[in-house]
Amino acid sequence: MSTIGTVRTGTAGWVFEPWRGTFFPQGLVQKKELAYAASRLTSIEINATFRANQKPASFARWAGETPDGFQFSVKGPQLVTHIKRLKNCAEPLANFFASGPLALGSRLGPFVWQLPPNLAFDPESFPAFLDLLPTDVESYLTLAGRADAARQEPFLDASGVSRIRHAIEPRHKSFDTPEVNALLKQHNIARVIADTAEHPARDLTADFAYCRLQGPARPDADGYAEADIKDWAETINGWRSACRDVFAYFVHEDKLHAPANAIALRQALGLTLPDD
Repeated sequence: MSTIGTVRTGTAGWVFEPWRGTFFPQGLVQKKELAYAASRLTSIEINATFRANQKPASFARWAGETPDGFQFSVKGPQLVTHIKRLKNCAEPLANFFASGPLALGSRLGPFVWQLPPNLAFDPESFPAFLDLLPTDVESYLTLAGRADAARQEPFLDASGVSRIRHAIEPRHKSFDTPEVNALLKQHNIARVIADTAEHPARDLTADFAYCRLQGPARPDADGYAEADIKDWAETINGWRSACRDVFAYFVHEDKLHAPANAIALRQALGLTLPDD
C-alpha cells in the first residue's frame, strides 16, 4: 500500500494559440501539441466535454498520445450543470458517461463539475445530484448502460480504469457552509480549491484534492510569483504525506503562464520528468 499520495500538475486544456512559440516550440504542428504538453505536464483537464459529448475514438487517441502515469480529468457537460442546473439530469448523465470517457483507460482521472456562479445551493437538487454520481466502475457501468442508444452506441469497456472520482466547484456563496462540505465528505467528492480572493478556502472533502488555481488569493495579485508556488508546494506536500492524491491545474486568469506555473510547482515538489 502506498504511503504517499500522487501529485499531478497541469493546465485546463492544451489548445491555446498564445502558447505557440511560448510554451510550444515555434513550428510545432498542432496535432503534436498534446504529446508535447504531456511530456512536461502530468495531467490536463479536458474542457471539450463541457460543450458537447465527445467520441470514444477521441478519448482513445488522447490517451495514446500521453505517457504512462499521465491522467486527464474530464469536465462535466454544461447540459447538466448550466442548462439542467443539476435537476432531472439522470438521462444526460448516463449519455455523458456512455459517450467514451472510459476509453481513456488508465489515463482517466477525476470528473470535475463546475457550477454556474448564479446557481445557489438547493437542499433537494444538490444532494440528489450527488447521489446520481457513480463512485466506482460497477455503478458507472450501471448508469452508463441506461444511455439512449439511439443517440450513440454506449461505450462500456472499462479496461484499465481502476477508480471513479469526482470534484465539484460551487461558485455561489450559498454553498459556503458546513452542510455542503459534510455532503461532499459523505460522497467522497472533492470540493474544488479555486485559490481566489472570493474563494480562498482550501477545504478537503475527499481522499484526494482537486485544485483549479485561478489566483493567487490576494486582491493585488498579478499572477503566481515564486513565493506563491513555494507556498502551494508546502501545502501539497502536507496533503500527499497524508496519503492524498492531488490534481493541481493552473487555469483562466493567468492562462498564458499556466504551463510554466504547473512545471514550476511540479519541480518545487521535487518531481522530475525525462525532459526536465
